[in-house]
Amino acid sequence: MLEKQIFKLGSVCVLVIDEVDFIFNSSKQVSSLRKLLTIYSSCNDRQTVFASASIPQHRRFLQDCIQQKWTKRDVVHVHVNPIKPMPSCLLHRYVICSRKEKHRILLSLLQSDAPQCGIIFVCEQSERSKKAGKAPSTILLIDFLKTSYEGALEILLMEEDMNFNSRAASLSEMRQGGGYLLVSTDIAARGIDLPETTHIYNFDLPKTAIDYLHCAGRTGRKPFSDEKCTVTNIILAEERFVLQRYENELMFNCEELTLVAQC
Repeated sequence: MLEKQIFKLGSVCVLVIDEVDFIFNSSKQVSSLRKLLTIYSSCNDRQTVFASASIPQHRRFLQDCIQQKWTKRDVVHVHVNPIKPMPSCLLHRYVICSRKEKHRILLSLLQSDAPQCGIIFVCEQSERSKKAGKAPSTILLIDFLKTSYEGALEILLMEEDMNFNSRAASLSEMRQGGGYLLVSTDIAARGIDLPETTHIYNFDLPKTAIDYLHCAGRTGRKPFSDEKCTVTNIILAEERFVLQRYENELMFNCEELTLVAQC
């Protein structure tokens, strides 16, 4: 739009780049962002705001922004609750099981928790799995829930390979009211505000502590509410030390949950 001069920056006073750490780490979007910031830097009366719940090595990031003239030298770093990055209204739990038992454990959790609305995070399909012609984990989980889940929540899907219209349709359905269970890759972990979400299920453990922070942050977003929300991790025994590392880095406690007839 900028290159075709459909959209011009001359009258823009404030430019906000949200989820900036993710965008700068995305090869698909970073070149467009750099071009936008370079063009925008020629505007004199401007304010640039870089926002994210997580900006690792933020001092170095700010220095790079100043050096590239993407922001002014009198830049101000605003830290919201830098001591505890994880919202205090969240209850973190984990269940240890084998890979084959994950679907059954998730179904048992959904039945016992009876969430008002929930998001189930699943890892993206690997290139090796794609080349082998295997179905993505999201599709396998959706098919399982549609045949096994007997609750009233509507089951929806969101993943990176979906086009914009399909993603928008899923978001529209969730915001119309009524309960939902969203099965998603980590594409739903950022930039989506669904205040009605009460439960997060990490069917696959997020790859990093930062990813965990953003997945967990999809719940506990209802304004002026003291309601406790739940983040549940379904993990393999060998993943326990990884979750402990996340607990130390993000300063939260995760309780083990034992289910009846658990593997």
